[in-house]
Amino acid sequence: MALQSERNLDQTDWKILRELQAEARISYNELGRRVGLSAPAAAERVRKMEDAGIITSYGAQVDPTKIGLPLLVFIQLRCAPGKCLFKTSSAEKFPEILEMHKLSGSHCALLKVALTSMEHLEAFHERLDAHGEQTTSIVTSNLFTQHIIDWEHPEVNLRPSTQPGWDKRDKQDKH
Repeated sequence: MALQSERNLDQTDWKILRELQAEARISYNELGRRVGLSAPAAAERVRKMEDAGIITSYGAQVDPTKIGLPLLVFIQLRCAPGKCLFKTSSAEKFPEILEMHKLSGSHCALLKVALTSMEHLEAFHERLDAHGEQTTSIVTSNLFTQHIIDWEHPEVNLRPSTQPGWDKRDKQDKH
């Protein structure tokens, strides 16, 4: 029987997810050893999570700067009527787009784009102009990237005011 939702994940499933996110090419023998299961039991749990759509793919993470794409930008797009990238399937014409998210609010899309240079950015803007108004932010440095989802207890209260040290940081920032 396949898992129906993330609510059905137990501690062992979370351990499996952490291991696979850290090392997708791990063997079922090694995965089972790390999480306390036999290889067939580990494989069966992975299969159930794949069938439930929890595990969607396996792949390599590529550093864009190492393949000649050192410029990373985020572009908020306010689509022109009838010309939205979501509705025109024109996104395939933009291989520079790494991610495209539909938004609520004043902009309809957020694009994560990898480019070779400022000249490439200018040319990209010109190609994208037909789809609407753009607001671009250039990434100057990456402070943090989370590749592993490790949130076993989503019911935890994460309001900033309840976090230890939050008030101290607030007071220090004001001085």
